[in-house]
Amino acid sequence: MLYYSTNKQAPLATLEKAVVKGLAEDKGLYMPERIKPLPKDFFDNIQDLTFQQIAYTVADAFFGEDVPADDLKRIVYDTLAFDCPVVPVTEKIYSLELFHGPTLAFKDVGARFMARLLQYFIKKEGNEGQTVNVLVATSGDTGSAVANGFLGVDGIHVYVLYPKGKVSAIQECQFTTLGQNITAIEVDGVFDDCQRLVKAAFMDQQLNQHMKLTSANSINVARFLPQAFYYFNAYAQMKRMGKADNLVVCVPSGNFGNICAGLFGKKMGLPIKRFIAANNANDIFFQFLQTGQYCPKPSVQTIANAMDVGDPSNFARVYELYGKSHQQICDDISGATYSDELIAQTIQQVYKQTGYLCDPHGACGFQALQEGLKEGEYGVFLETAHPAKFKQTVDKIINADIDIPEKLQAFMKGTKQSVDMTKEFEDFKTYLMQQ
Repeated sequence: MLYYSTNKQAPLATLEKAVVKGLAEDKGLYMPERIKPLPKDFFDNIQDLTFQQIAYTVADAFFGEDVPADDLKRIVYDTLAFDCPVVPVTEKIYSLELFHGPTLAFKDVGARFMARLLQYFIKKEGNEGQTVNVLVATSGDTGSAVANGFLGVDGIHVYVLYPKGKVSAIQECQFTTLGQNITAIEVDGVFDDCQRLVKAAFMDQQLNQHMKLTSANSINVARFLPQAFYYFNAYAQMKRMGKADNLVVCVPSGNFGNICAGLFGKKMGLPIKRFIAANNANDIFFQFLQTGQYCPKPSVQTIANAMDVGDPSNFARVYELYGKSHQQICDDISGATYSDELIAQTIQQVYKQTGYLCDPHGACGFQALQEGLKEGEYGVFLETAHPAKFKQTVDKIINADIDIPEKLQAFMKGTKQSVDMTKEFEDFKTYLMQQ
C-alpha cells in the first residue's frame, strides 16, 4: 500500500519510506491511500478471539501488503505481550486500562510495534549497517514508551526531547535513566517547542545528509495506526458482556494520534456509535467543533500534562479522514474540556464513590461520559496511564499515599542523564551535527 501526504505536495511513499522517514517532504503527515473494511464475520465472531488474534487481523489490513505474514504476526504478537482489560467503574461507564505495558501507559503498544517494524526494515537486504536516529518530542508518556520500546535495539538511537519542569518526576525518570541507545534532551520550553524542533530537524537538508532521521511521535504511521488494536479489543470485551450496542468511546486527547487510530477503526467497520474527545484547558479541538475554525495557540500547563498540546499534529489526519468536512467530523465526534479544578474533583469523586482511581487524563474521559452518555448507551473511556505516574498530584487530590508499582520503582532507582538544550533550532542542530 502507498501513503500520501496530508499536504498533497509530496510523492507517494511506500510503507518502508513512511516509517523510516516519518514526515513527508512537504511537512505533511502520511496517510494510507485507502482504508480496508474488515469483513462482517470478523465482527460477528470477534468476542471469541484473543487480543493478539484481533490485532493481527487489523494489522494485516494496514500492513499486510508490505510485510510478510509470518514477520507481521511475530511483530504483533511480540508487541502485545500484555493485556488491556475493560473494567467496570459504574453501571454504564467502563475503563479501558491501557497501562499494563512496560511503562504503564497506552503508548507502549504503538512504540513497541514501531520499534519492531523499524528493525524489520533495517534488517532487510541493503539496509544493514545503517543507524536510524529516532527523534521524539514528549509531554510525558510518549518519551518513556518510545525509549523503553527501542532500548537496546541494534541500529537505532533515540533522542527524547522533553520540556524542562513540565513532566512528572516519575515520567522523567523512565527515559532519563536508561542510557545505552537512549539520549534524553531537556528543552528549556514547552512541549510545542520540542515538537517544533523535531519537525524542523526533519526539514533541514544538511542535518538529513549527516544522519538518518525518523520520528516515533504519533506523526509516524507505525506509531499511531497500531493504537487501533485496543479499540477493537475493547469492543470484543464489551460484546462478551452483552454491552457492545450503542457503544460510545471517550478518548483523553492531546496530540490526537490516539483518537485518530480509533477513527480509522470506525472507518474499517468497528461498530462504535460515536467518539468524545476530552480535552484539558488546551481546548483547540473543542473550539474547532464549536466554530469550524482551527486556531492553534500556545499550550498551557495543567495537571493532565500529556494533553498539554496547543497545536495537535494529528488534527491534519482527522481533517483529511473526513474530507475536510466540519459537519462530518461533528457527526462522529463531540468534545469536552475541563479545568484542573474539575479534573481533580472528578478524581476525588470517582474514587470516593466507586473505589476506582483515575489518573488526571482518564478523569477527563470519565467526566465526559458521565455528562454525555444518552439513554441506552454504554461508555468506555481510555485510562491512558497508571495514576502512580502522577503520584504527587493524585496523592494530594485523594489525601492518600498511593502505591508505586514495581515497574515504576525500578526506574526511580536509576541516575538521571540528560542534555540541557535551548528551544532554538540552531542549538539543537549544532548538537546533532556533532553526533
